[in-house]
Amino acid sequence: MTRHARPVLRAQRPEWHAPWKLMRVISGHLGWVRALAVEPGNTWFASGAGDRTIKIWDLASGTLKISLTGHISPVRGLAVSPRHPYLFSAGEDKMVKCWDLEQNKVIRHYHGHLSGIYALAQHPTLDVIVTAGRDSTARVWDMRTKTCVHVLHGHTDTITSVQCQEADPQVVTGSMDGTIRLWDLAAGKTMSQLTHHKKGIRALATHPREFSFASAAADNIKQWRCPEGNFLQNFSGHRGIVNALSVNTDNVLFSGGDDGTMRFWDWKTGHCFQSSSTTAQPGSLDAESGIFASTFDRTGLRLITGEADKTIKVWKEDEEATEETHPLDWTPTLMRTRY
Repeated sequence: MTRHARPVLRAQRPEWHAPWKLMRVISGHLGWVRALAVEPGNTWFASGAGDRTIKIWDLASGTLKISLTGHISPVRGLAVSPRHPYLFSAGEDKMVKCWDLEQNKVIRHYHGHLSGIYALAQHPTLDVIVTAGRDSTARVWDMRTKTCVHVLHGHTDTITSVQCQEADPQVVTGSMDGTIRLWDLAAGKTMSQLTHHKKGIRALATHPREFSFASAAADNIKQWRCPEGNFLQNFSGHRGIVNALSVNTDNVLFSGGDDGTMRFWDWKTGHCFQSSSTTAQPGSLDAESGIFASTFDRTGLRLITGEADKTIKVWKEDEEATEETHPLDWTPTLMRTRY
């Protein structure tokens, strides 16, 4: 055996995915669309924007069902309860609100953040929500009693994204300090801190079925395995800052940049199978082509994006595409292995 590294073919072939195309443009907000959430029944979704309103839209038709007003600054976080008729919202006004969707009014406020809130997540099985923002803390709230159960200290800059999942780490946060923290929810303490990124983290996305997640910063998109946060791979190619990240059950990872670039990746291999740009609406400035929020619907067959041109766009896979019409553009790369 030679001691030298010998080049070997990295042979894991990416799965074929159909390309995604624009299906609908929904207008109605008067500010940048910063937050999106699809309800568990998949019949409607909510959007929050810089115009301080929350709007609820019919998913099938894109028609506006209702507008909710009450925030006095941009709305940055939304979550719909799977077990109660509740919608949670958080904004730059330091407010966290619980809306009763049967009465379309606020029934609870959660007080405690010292400055703007940039992220909100709901735990999938416990009646708690987690909010985080510019005060560098994440706060865990008891949904019913409005009590702040934990204040999660450790980050040194704005927390831009928070995710919750059933198993440990039950809370994951990403911050502008360039670190990701995995939290022990019961103890309210950091389980581990991931320091691989060199730039501030803008978005997180957890895989709906696998025990893994992705993080986006200006330097790269990285994929991690839970529970320890083992680094798996980079998704490289964006030139702008990535603000939006979503992954569906078909192993498609979407990333959207503040320069309007969109990329679709194969989750398993990190292969980018589609690279395109969103189109700002006529009359918008070039600077208004950024993507600020994204989410797949509950089936994973629709992608919803919130954009700087004040619109919401709905995307779907091209149903007519086949492996013949859109062949996989992939070649195995040479990797060095150690002996």
